[in-house]
Amino acid sequence: MKDKPGYVQVKRRTGAMRIIHWVNVISMIAAIITGLYIAAPYYQALIADPAVDKYVMAWNRWVHFIVAIIFDVTSIIVFYLTFFSRVDRPWGKVIPNKQNLSEFVEVLLNLLTLNRRKKFNSEHNDSFNITFFFIFHFLMIWMLLTGLQMYVHGLESGISSIGAWWPWMLHLVTDWTLPVSSWMVGSTATGANIMDVRIAHHTTMWLLITWVVFHIYYQFWRTIFWKEGDISIIVGGSKYVKIKEDEEA
Repeated sequence: MKDKPGYVQVKRRTGAMRIIHWVNVISMIAAIITGLYIAAPYYQALIADPAVDKYVMAWNRWVHFIVAIIFDVTSIIVFYLTFFSRVDRPWGKVIPNKQNLSEFVEVLLNLLTLNRRKKFNSEHNDSFNITFFFIFHFLMIWMLLTGLQMYVHGLESGISSIGAWWPWMLHLVTDWTLPVSSWMVGSTATGANIMDVRIAHHTTMWLLITWVVFHIYYQFWRTIFWKEGDISIIVGGSKYVKIKEDEEA
């Protein structure tokens, strides 16, 4: 793709990151559909065949578990690319130094004033957007850990098809989510309560959905107000930034 007259093409996303994005989109839709079913089977009445009906919950649980594994894998890849990507290494934007804090405030003011004030460079990722994405990944990590806690809670025998080491490791990594979940939901029950984890897991799902709604809105908002083709980043990997007059001279 060639630069448009008066604009310069800026590479923002690698092919790997774009693939991961759309894989995560599909996985999240599948996780929400199956997760809501696991919590309260809402399309059970649509299944008329009793021979099929008994397997529906099992298939929903299987799909939910598989997409959770996909999220695990993509999260590891994204973590690696955050520090070692050839195109964009956004980790530096979340450091709360003077430059990043100033940029964060300016981007927020740009949003609140409907682009009437724009005192930052939108050519590359800004601290506001990067911080927003870090929140998403923190929510995803919490979602995965609470999900694994509920999973290992079902292995009451302490063994699994691949050995006792698997439940032991999951308990070691996720048991701390029990007291944290109880604190989050304000539970007064004594001792570990898996229901608190379920509530925290479910609540986090709605926080993630809220995040996605704002994310989509903000991408359209930037595309309309900045006129730099931001929404095309996740498809073609690039955006177009208007060349300043002193750069054209």
